[in-house]
Amino acid sequence: MNVETLLSALHTAGRLKDTTRHCYTAKGRHESVAEHSWRVALAAYWLRDEFPDADMDKVIRMCLIHDLGECFTGDIPSFDKTAADEETEERLLFQWVDTLPSPLREDMQALYREMAALETQEAKIYKALDKLEAVIQHNESSLSTWEPHEYDLNLTYGTENASFSPYLTALREAVRQETIDKVAKGN
Repeated sequence: MNVETLLSALHTAGRLKDTTRHCYTAKGRHESVAEHSWRVALAAYWLRDEFPDADMDKVIRMCLIHDLGECFTGDIPSFDKTAADEETEERLLFQWVDTLPSPLREDMQALYREMAALETQEAKIYKALDKLEAVIQHNESSLSTWEPHEYDLNLTYGTENASFSPYLTALREAVRQETIDKVAKGN
């Protein structure tokens, strides 16, 4: 990739630093999409030994690129996102990916197809970590930032996605217990 193309792509991806998510950090500011993606990727890196048969480098790549479409649409919380929103995000993302040079373009297209299909172990790991990170972030934020429906959502979000793996199921249960403890303490 020539340096001008790299810089252009990095500038586009850099928008995620200023694209805020619905969730707040522990210190009370909105979390950025970039921060979310970074921690999802970090979790994948740290879980390499838990999934010896998986291509965890591929999982990390999935985690790094999974929300790039939000460069163009902003973040819409999962409980508010419509099918039309998803279509718009995907269309704009693929328009941008199509401008990238080979072989990066084809690699990203293949990763996005695999992520959407959720059939491979790698795609399932990425998706579970994506959802679990959102719940972990909510547990780190003040209850004053939670919407009423999030109390129940935080107990169940990502459970189905984690169910294929005993390790991720145990992690989901630990995060669920954190939620229960947090709500009981009222903080």
